[in-house]
Amino acid sequence: MFPTSDGHFLHPWRSDGERGDLCLTFELIFAPFSCCMTCLLKVRESSNCPLAANTNQFSVWSKSVKHHDVIIIGAGAAGLMCAATAGYRGRDVLVLDNAKQAGRKILISGGGRCNFTNLKVEPANFICSNPHFVKSALARYPSQQFIELVERHGIEYHERDHGQLFCNDSAKEIVTMLLTECEWAGVSIKLRTDILAVKKTEVGRFELNTSNGELSCDSLVVATGGLSMPKLGATPYGYQLAEQFGLKVLPTHAGLVPFTWHSEDKIRFEPLSGIAVPSRITAKDGTSFSEALLFTHRGLSGPAILQISNYWKAGETIEINLLPNMDLAQTLEQQLAAHPKQSLRNTLSQWLPKRLVEVLFDEALLNKALNQLVHAERAKLVDDLHRWTVLMNGTEGYRTAEVTLGGVDTHELSSKTMEASKVPGLYFIGEVMDVSGWLGGFNFQWSWASGVAAGQVV
Repeated sequence: MFPTSDGHFLHPWRSDGERGDLCLTFELIFAPFSCCMTCLLKVRESSNCPLAANTNQFSVWSKSVKHHDVIIIGAGAAGLMCAATAGYRGRDVLVLDNAKQAGRKILISGGGRCNFTNLKVEPANFICSNPHFVKSALARYPSQQFIELVERHGIEYHERDHGQLFCNDSAKEIVTMLLTECEWAGVSIKLRTDILAVKKTEVGRFELNTSNGELSCDSLVVATGGLSMPKLGATPYGYQLAEQFGLKVLPTHAGLVPFTWHSEDKIRFEPLSGIAVPSRITAKDGTSFSEALLFTHRGLSGPAILQISNYWKAGETIEINLLPNMDLAQTLEQQLAAHPKQSLRNTLSQWLPKRLVEVLFDEALLNKALNQLVHAERAKLVDDLHRWTVLMNGTEGYRTAEVTLGGVDTHELSSKTMEASKVPGLYFIGEVMDVSGWLGGFNFQWSWASGVAAGQVV
């Protein structure tokens, strides 16, 4: 490498092999200083220079290119976790993000209190076309290790249903913790930075052209997240980058997302907006979840719906058990014996909201006394409440989705390091890959685990 007169560095080769139109002639000027000589290189254009036929064997690098051991694209949960892990290993780490604030999705998660992990994390809690992929990272960084990190920072938390852990105070505590860890690890973070272009050189480095200048690195980590919640800046950039380097990207769609009614059903069920009931909801493939169901002005939501949305496909029905903790047939027989003249409306309203009962069943049926119901009516009633089959119009889409299903194919990545097998030095972590967890802190745990897996090797 030689210095040029304009402050650049000249390499005596080019990697692209294309022919150029300019000729570089070299004029070496040797100037003695004491016992050594300084070599100054001047570059001039010439139309008849014999080197004009192969000018692209040379590459000019700017002194302004800043090199880092590791550059991470994305200052979210996975990116910050990876950065701190690598930084503590003594690596020179830079995190880039086009947002004005790091960890924006963390801040709004869990109703502002961040469901940061779960006490009962298993590979079965994740959806991935390569089911065994998640096992290694989850085993090497279990939820207990993140809990210990939270406790070291003095963050108070509590457990809710199904092992879900939330901050007592605010999700800001988790972001502050991650940024503090990055600071202690010597990590640099640059926000409001757009990535304009990325390429890999023949010597194995990655070069990035950004809105804040040119950068290079030995390891490039893509932690750009998925397409959910575009108002927070979600873009398909991570998928585009994967495809640029020849990696397969599986089709994406919204996950952990509310359903919407067809127009005629919307008119019928809109008055139930705000009503929540216990339920067990089953998808066409047999997957089921027993959690709360919430009626909204546009459709169905609540934990049970969000969970089942990960297994639902357009055009499929879902089956809803509105009385999951009851054998309705047996209970009706008992009610008939004890209160034969009680109306069906009053009977059902003991277990379900009256408004829901009145929307689901005809007025004439509800006005009947229990002893007026024939066997076929009771059987249909049981079927309707235990196996209510609903055909939804669709979902709310990425606008309200908590995760993105699909993404970078995990068959292209190492399950131990998250490195792309085709592109040494290129890593994908977090939601950008084809790994989606259940509701309840599982997606954050995947961010922590995959971030640590990459951070330990970059």
